[in-house]
Amino acid sequence: MVEIINGIQQIGIGVLDVKKVFNWYRKHLGFDILLFEDEAVASLMTRYTNGKAEKREAYLSLNMTGGGGLEIWQFKDRTPTAAINPIQFGDLGIYAMKIRCENLIEMHSYLRDLKVSSLSEISQSYRSSFYFTDPFGNRVQMVEDHYVFCEQSSKNGGVLGAVIGVSNMENSIEFYSSMLGYSLKTYDTIETLENDSTTGKYRRVIISQERKSVGGFGDLLGPTQLELIQVLDRTPIKIFENRLWGDLGYIHLCFDVSGMSLIREKAKTNGYPFTVDSANSFDMGDAAGHFSYMEDPDGTLIELVETHKVPILKSLGLFLNLKKRNPHKTLPKWLVKSLSFSRVKKDK
Repeated sequence: MVEIINGIQQIGIGVLDVKKVFNWYRKHLGFDILLFEDEAVASLMTRYTNGKAEKREAYLSLNMTGGGGLEIWQFKDRTPTAAINPIQFGDLGIYAMKIRCENLIEMHSYLRDLKVSSLSEISQSYRSSFYFTDPFGNRVQMVEDHYVFCEQSSKNGGVLGAVIGVSNMENSIEFYSSMLGYSLKTYDTIETLENDSTTGKYRRVIISQERKSVGGFGDLLGPTQLELIQVLDRTPIKIFENRLWGDLGYIHLCFDVSGMSLIREKAKTNGYPFTVDSANSFDMGDAAGHFSYMEDPDGTLIELVETHKVPILKSLGLFLNLKKRNPHKTLPKWLVKSLSFSRVKKDK
């Protein structure tokens, strides 16, 4: 038994209409591999849904260029609520997802032609990047990154990481380093920002993983980075204050792992005990595994998934069983590329 963080599997997004969001990201950002679509009752998540087991529909979509996916998540029996106050840079929780992009200038022009809202200019700090807001109110950062798992027609890749607001930088660095392997600090600065969407004084720290040992889908998921933001001149608010997991916005950041039982024990020892634990195996119809949740020091939800089964060609009943594979070895590229059989070529 070993403990390995293979990469960011997906970022969860609470939405009003799962099909509408999937269609937009499929068409415009290349998240066209629909790994699963599932309707079920989230019976283990009642801690975060006011004690009620809520029915939900979820899609997991991937971009085969390389990177994490999107878990697009919709309540079925209640209308999700938005944040009461406008979300500000540095508020506690997931402010934005980072998407890897090889040609920022081309992507910036494409999004400008789409007339997305709050499209920023390209910034040259650390890595070139820019922000925009998707049609559903979610902030997205495109980051220049040249990692490619598989050449695709998409102008961008998958999820590279997230921008996370924190209240105490050192505490958060310790959490993400000790629990998830983000031990490399690649950027650390204090700056004052003044633009249309962001004002104030902040400490920004970018951290990445060493990736000494990676297995499973690690090559597809690729290297990752987290950007931690601490506000220095105001008191930040929690993005999900008085709201439920599954309400509108980024509901969790999910990591693909091996050795869940070892991680469980380390989390308990380090003071970050699992708050949700499926214990053995969840079954989402097309996929199965062991999932758990823990909270970072500010309550941001971190999901961990140890994948046991994924669909390769659902129409023929072909699934990949990962339980008996060497966790130190990544899956053969040809086998991972077979996920392309799940590509969706038109709107749902």
